[in-house]
Amino acid sequence: MGYPSKTIIYLAGSQTFGGQRLLIPLRAMFANLVDRTSLCSKTELSDLVGPETPLPSDIFQLPRPKSESEIKEEWSRAGPRPRPLPPPPERRIYPHEKEGWYGWITETDKEPNPSPRDLRMQAHRLLWDALDYIISVEADAFFPGFNNDGSGWPDFSGLVMGQRLYERASSRTYRPDRKTIAALFDITRGNMYHPKHDWTLSVKEHLNKSLSEEGLIRQSLLSKPNSFLSHPLPECSCRISSLELTKQTEGKDGRVLYGD
Repeated sequence: MGYPSKTIIYLAGSQTFGGQRLLIPLRAMFANLVDRTSLCSKTELSDLVGPETPLPSDIFQLPRPKSESEIKEEWSRAGPRPRPLPPPPERRIYPHEKEGWYGWITETDKEPNPSPRDLRMQAHRLLWDALDYIISVEADAFFPGFNNDGSGWPDFSGLVMGQRLYERASSRTYRPDRKTIAALFDITRGNMYHPKHDWTLSVKEHLNKSLSEEGLIRQSLLSKPNSFLSHPLPECSCRISSLELTKQTEGKDGRVLYGD
């Protein structure tokens, strides 16, 4: 797309599917690939979170072991004979079983209440997502990694694109068609690291179209049935009387998509 190798690329999102190894080719092309962990120091992140009371390192408590006299007393108070044999000694509980589904999947029918550590991690994750959101909205260019998952609610990328469209309709926001991009990537499987020149031109042509009015119309048709937050036109556009009549673009259903 013509971006120089010194371009700063901010990777938004809490995690990358497949880990950091998937970013090796991108880091080789762009050395300034950063995220919130590389831009913010521990002090800055702690200032963002605010003061917190320390949590115990291990909040899981084993039951108090019973003495031999208590075991004999329980055995003598057990019901009439014949009685079943006492249960075998409890096996050791490993650290990875203290929290998560390992510990409760065979004991209860529902998920247990989150621990204080889980609640704190969820609160931190909301702050990190908010930080990524602000940077994505203010970026010079935005490229969504995933958008319009069909759940009926706008996701992270949809909300970012909607706010960028509402505040600065001329901002460089790519709106690629995932099906078209997937078809183009399938072409490179036979020649992965040296794609043909025609393939590069096809990708540039598609991404440039996604920046233009054609991308706005396609995004409107995809997102409008779900929520106007990801595409706030024309509901949230200013209507100013003008002597010059703008060209209106209508969809297949007759609804004005652009230029109303």
